[in-house]
Amino acid sequence: MPNIKSSKKAVKVIAKKTDNNHELKARVKNLIKNCDLAIADNDKEKATNLYNETKKNIDHAVSKGLIKANTADRQKSRLSKKVKEMK
Repeated sequence: MPNIKSSKKAVKVIAKKTDNNHELKARVKNLIKNCDLAIADNDKEKATNLYNETKKNIDHAVSKGLIKANTADRQKSRLSKKVKEMK
């Protein structure tokens, strides 16, 4: 437990940032799952909309440094391929 006033404030800031980062990473994971479910249900319109939203959130996570760029590119590529292959 910190004793210095600025350190106490830093602990609060770190906790808030951690929560925000966790929320964004969870949102990305859930969007990917939802997009996969829409693809499995053969709902092309829903899958396309979810893909666009997922892509936006993945890019946001990369800009914040939560996901590595190559990982993000791989995830977007795999989703894009699945959406394009839908009938």
